[in-house]
Amino acid sequence: MKKNGQKKAEQTIELLKKQLQDLREKAGRSGLVKRREHVARLAKENEGLKQEINNMKKRLTELESLNGKDRAKQAEKTIEYLKKHLQDLTDKAGSSGLLKGRERVARLAKENEGLKQEINDMKKQLTELELANGTTQVTLPAPGEKLPHYPNPPSVKAPVSGLGVEPPAATAVIISEGTEDAKKSKKKDKKKGKKEPSPAPDEAAAGDAKINVSRLNMKIGRILSAKHHPSADTLYVEEVDIGEEATRTVASGLVGHIPLDQMQNRLGVFLVNLKPAKMRGILSEAMIMCSEEPGKIEIIDPPAGCVPGDRVVCEEYPGEPDQQLNPKRKVWERVQPDLRTNSECVATYKGAPFTVVGKGVCKVPTMANAHIK
Repeated sequence: MKKNGQKKAEQTIELLKKQLQDLREKAGRSGLVKRREHVARLAKENEGLKQEINNMKKRLTELESLNGKDRAKQAEKTIEYLKKHLQDLTDKAGSSGLLKGRERVARLAKENEGLKQEINDMKKQLTELELANGTTQVTLPAPGEKLPHYPNPPSVKAPVSGLGVEPPAATAVIISEGTEDAKKSKKKDKKKGKKEPSPAPDEAAAGDAKINVSRLNMKIGRILSAKHHPSADTLYVEEVDIGEEATRTVASGLVGHIPLDQMQNRLGVFLVNLKPAKMRGILSEAMIMCSEEPGKIEIIDPPAGCVPGDRVVCEEYPGEPDQQLNPKRKVWERVQPDLRTNSECVATYKGAPFTVVGKGVCKVPTMANAHIK
């Protein structure tokens, strides 16, 4: 029994040794195959690199052997490429310029609409003023209607042409006072000894009032914000605190004279009792006071310590200002020519300085003996 067990063990050992040898041979063959594949791949890659080097050498030789004619051809090809590239850039620039041109046309059209609206508004204001002044009005018929027959046709002022604004269907025009009927009426009145009616007492008193700087309501204001007018290149639009409950909007023609950043949060002297007027579609409710000469403008600066709402006066001319200046009386137009800066750059009226009582006088930075507008 012992001999049989030993024999089986020996047989098992021999079998295991054989299997181990087979595994070693297989592993050797597998590694050899992998090495051979790697060597073949490297050899192929090496051949590719050699071919690329040979191609580069060949190209280099061709370039070195180029004669003058070949070089000229190469230069021509390069020039053609550059010309094409330049043409592309030119086309792009042209399309960009076209866009800019269209933008400018649109901006001008918008500005033109604002001008038309402003003219129509001014016509309405003019009609209202004429009616208030007692001027007789007559309306033109709508387009297509026949003109009414007048025994003595009134003379009318022709509309202004060339403004690009069509008259409305019913435009007010002024009847001349020199019609025959009016002349006959005046002759009859003279024969009967009738006198022209005298003006009302209040109106006469207003007409006899003193015309001087005391009629102007000038106040210190602070510009809270300033920006460019949306449809006028020369105008700024400011929001101004003049010490009232609400701010006022002011349009000023200071573009090109005062930089926009210098308009922000600054104090100035404002004339606040002018009648509000539209400037390119924006209602301006006051006017900033400046010294002005051809090509140069400076804003009048108030003295230190001023606050919005402080009144600016000329103490030699006491009096209360008008609630609102009557455009018919031409108060501003009659006072303005006597507003100037003196040799010390102090703003004055007939030599009397602009003063904030208890705080000092108002001045401009550099402009002596200049007009104030």
